[in-house]
Amino acid sequence: MPRRERVFIEGGVYHVYNRVGRGDRVFDEEAEAAAFVSLLREVARRDGLTVFAWCLMSNHYHLAVRTGVIPLDRPMRSLQQRVTRGVNLRRRVYGPLWQGRYRAKMVEDQRYLDQLLAYIHLNPRSAGMVDDPSEYLWSGHRELLGKVKEPIVDVDEVLRVLGTSRRAARAAYVRCIKGAVEEEWIGEQPGHLPWWRLGRPPRREEEDPEEALRQEREREEQGPEWRPRYATGEFVARGARALGVELGDLASRRRGVDLVRARELLMIVGVERYRLKLKDLAAELGKSPDGMTKTLARAIRRRGEEKGFRKEIGDLDRALASGDGVT
Repeated sequence: MPRRERVFIEGGVYHVYNRVGRGDRVFDEEAEAAAFVSLLREVARRDGLTVFAWCLMSNHYHLAVRTGVIPLDRPMRSLQQRVTRGVNLRRRVYGPLWQGRYRAKMVEDQRYLDQLLAYIHLNPRSAGMVDDPSEYLWSGHRELLGKVKEPIVDVDEVLRVLGTSRRAARAAYVRCIKGAVEEEWIGEQPGHLPWWRLGRPPRREEEDPEEALRQEREREEQGPEWRPRYATGEFVARGARALGVELGDLASRRRGVDLVRARELLMIVGVERYRLKLKDLAAELGKSPDGMTKTLARAIRRRGEEKGFRKEIGDLDRALASGDGVT
């Protein structure tokens, strides 16, 4: 039975990580490390991830990111799948690369976020690979120090909470890194980190605990366990029939309440449940990607505020999953 999809909060900050499952030290090879970093940069830009910290080790990675309107699952799935395809192609092997799907833990406190940045960027030092984390190429630490021209980390976003000027903020960041070196949790496995257990007794890392609120929301919104694969045009056509609206009206400039709601439903179900690209849905609806990004953002907000809208999402999902798109 497929595992249930996880629910992620728009604007949420997450500690994300995963480990290679073959026992290989794949990213000891510079070419493989560079390919991973290139893909990370690409998916972060494409899906609006704000990266606060990152580190790629020989057989695992850690990220600290904030999501935008695109759920975290899409960039992370894309990253892991494309890294797997590249590694397998270059090594002429088959099968999964990672130890299952990535782990993600929401970090809701600035103090924990500060600790997370230090934990991630001190990973190479904790592993005994370097004495000074600035000597390690495959992390965001050098980016925050201003030593990389095109950083993946949103440097301004990280530094703005640390000082009134870049110089003062960087000095504060360096003090944070130095102060964390002796912390007992540096070098621990993620399941035992302060922000991961949040004061609860440590659990097995594999359990990937979720907040109660998100668990409840996930149960509410859980759709069918199996969904057909639709081309974008077919998805929009079937969705329009299920919602009782005309395709021409959806693509028009009309902004009636029912049409606005229908566009929101198609966008949120298409992007989150059926893994369709926002830009393709926008083109099919005759709209601009920027406009449909705003539509998706409204839908996400409405989902959090209106129980009736959450039910409509589930109804449309089930109608499309039935294969005929007719309620």
